[in-house]
Amino acid sequence: MILLNPKQHNRPYKDKRSQEIMLKTIDFFEKKGKQKLKEDDRNRVWYEDFLAFVKDNELFYNLLTPEKYGGEDCRWDTWRNCEFNEILAFYGLHYWYTWQVSILGLGPIWMSDNEEQKNRAARLLKEGNVFAFGLSERDHGADVYSTEMNLTPQSDGTCRANGEKYYIGNGNIAEMVSTFGKMADSGDYVFFTADYSHQNYELVKNIVNSQSYVADFILKDYPVEEKEILSRGQDAWDSALNTVNVGKYNLGWASIGICTHAFYEALNHAANRTLYGMKVTDFPHVKQMFVDAYARLTAMKLFALRSADYLRAASPDDRRYLLYNPTVKMKVTTQGEEVINLLWDVIAAKGFEGDTYFEMAARDIRALPKLEGTVHVNIALIVKFMANYFFNPQEYEPVGTRNEPENDDFLFNQGSARGLGKIRFHDYTSAYNIYDLPNLAVFKEQIVLLKEFLGGATPDAEQQKDTDFLLSLGEMFTLVVYGQLTLENAKIYELDERLVDQIFDFMVRDFSGFALALYSKHSTSEAQMNYLQKMIKKPAVDSKRFGKVWEDHVLALKDTYEMNS
Repeated sequence: MILLNPKQHNRPYKDKRSQEIMLKTIDFFEKKGKQKLKEDDRNRVWYEDFLAFVKDNELFYNLLTPEKYGGEDCRWDTWRNCEFNEILAFYGLHYWYTWQVSILGLGPIWMSDNEEQKNRAARLLKEGNVFAFGLSERDHGADVYSTEMNLTPQSDGTCRANGEKYYIGNGNIAEMVSTFGKMADSGDYVFFTADYSHQNYELVKNIVNSQSYVADFILKDYPVEEKEILSRGQDAWDSALNTVNVGKYNLGWASIGICTHAFYEALNHAANRTLYGMKVTDFPHVKQMFVDAYARLTAMKLFALRSADYLRAASPDDRRYLLYNPTVKMKVTTQGEEVINLLWDVIAAKGFEGDTYFEMAARDIRALPKLEGTVHVNIALIVKFMANYFFNPQEYEPVGTRNEPENDDFLFNQGSARGLGKIRFHDYTSAYNIYDLPNLAVFKEQIVLLKEFLGGATPDAEQQKDTDFLLSLGEMFTLVVYGQLTLENAKIYELDERLVDQIFDFMVRDFSGFALALYSKHSTSEAQMNYLQKMIKKPAVDSKRFGKVWEDHVLALKDTYEMNS
């Protein structure tokens, strides 16, 4: 089964400790129970019990310490981190968030050449500490060009840091806050570590209304010794971007975890409720919404899993992950919103009730497309890869499922964050030829037309500067990438071909919607409009296929999971 079910968590793990971590985490939350989970959420209770559990079981130590710096069960293993991501978010975004911002905070440390700070980080992880990433600022967000945090050199060889950081998760308790700024004398970028407990570290407030602590903090003549400098100049710049490359991928997994729990709860409610003499799940429109939600959720997970394979296979000569990661961030998270919307339309007022998980899910799912760079920022990044993706493929050795228990060394040695336009990709058409399915055939026609659009009605210079125009075009391109890796993984996981075709039912509809949106832009030319009109297509209708997906994949999940009360 593709979806997580904590009550039937019998996934194969390559090592005993990984299995133990996942099962212990599930057990922690199931023993906590939904009632206490909701009560803590409602009262914005700091998740001290979870952090104590993490500390007592050395979870972050095992999962987030590269093997060179930790014990025998320590490694940074993206595959098992995906599993942990999903489980945490399944039970609540706040628990996932403290893990996520620790990952971001550790990025500049593990990417640095500062062995003393790396060993310190490993020690703090073993002691159960969390970490923070001091990048964004109140007036500039994550615009690293405009950082106002300054380090001023002193005559004794130290520096004094002055500036404010804003929207910094774990900023209230992190003994190592990886903080980004500039040298006041040279203007060079710099990463250094700050400690929340220092007297010159002013914790202003928690800027969000939730269990999480998202800090506004100010450094006032904060003393920084040379040993606390992580990186300078281009290295610091690359660390900032490469850390986000690693960290933003996790947001897709948070969406997957949230949607999976919400799906079980919504299905159980609807399938056990009678209205007008019928089960709610007997209404045709309800079946359609559940099948659509399930197909979208399955594709979300297939794509995110396959992206992890390319992330783990990456090297200086293979940086395809730099397209797939922002696609996880942008596409999986927005698909998560769509899944919740569909489920909410089914359960209606039930989704507002205070004792449901869904009430949390409906609120929290909105956050994920907006963190670590908005959807718009990630689409703008994705568009940079479009020309090479469509018109300049390259041969690569096939990448299989990368679930081996190994340390992902390359993540912390990515090198320069530049040169995105030079990255090449394998031929996407090979994935689209794996299956011969009706909706896939329609989608392939849409791809051909998009490629012809790019070649025969190429966006002009003004359109290429028009962010509004490029965002709609980027959405269409992203769907092609999304479909490619989804197909690759559908084959690897031997997905039912009827379900694969149902996935491309919504893909055809979504592509048509984006084509219509681009058609309607004021700057679209007559030639472009002709291509776009042809891209608007109807999926292949097959009631028998739909019925089998409904019975065998969706309704079959009824009452298979409910969180302990």
